[in-house]
Amino acid sequence: MIQPCKICGISDSKTLEFLTAHPTPPKMIGFICNWPKSKRFVEYNKLKELLKVDKKKSEYVAVLVKPNEDILEKIKDLPFDYYQLYDCTPTEVKSIKEKYDKKIIVAITVKDQNDTVKYLEYNELADTILFDSKGYEKSMSFDHQLIKNIKINKKLMLAGNIQIEDNLENYKEIADIIDISGGLETSGLKDISKINIFLNKIKLINNET
Repeated sequence: MIQPCKICGISDSKTLEFLTAHPTPPKMIGFICNWPKSKRFVEYNKLKELLKVDKKKSEYVAVLVKPNEDILEKIKDLPFDYYQLYDCTPTEVKSIKEKYDKKIIVAITVKDQNDTVKYLEYNELADTILFDSKGYEKSMSFDHQLIKNIKINKKLMLAGNIQIEDNLENYKEIADIIDISGGLETSGLKDISKINIFLNKIKLINNET
């Protein structure tokens, strides 16, 4: 099974250009659009300039925490392929999906087993289900084994403090897509050398399958 990846929290053009030009680019690249608590947050005017970088073979993802109409209207014409939604009710997800005609990643934040079943409320609305920690702007992990036996009829994405030193092959048993952010940073900033190591590891794993 091919293991595509998503790299999240991009906030500068140098890193973005490196990602999109890489021989093995990530399937998805995420941008924090409305969560100023995150050091990876990108203010709208900067975001608009950043997204002028040609995405090439990758897809751009707007990461949104309970977005209001103001931010949704601001970004509606930007070249996003997906909206990744946190803390939205099924009704809100349905409304956003229909109004803005974007593919939807619904993020389910997990602390314990009770949280994992919440995806059932969104299964018919989401194109991809993401299981993440409750850390939001903090890189926190959760027990990935909690979702190991979940079988859904769409892509399952996994986040939660994934590191480049991890045995990435283990994630293939759990998820279709792995989502990494803080694990590719040094002193809070994206580190191109770590990104390169990670993408090359993903390539190596895929070549072995």
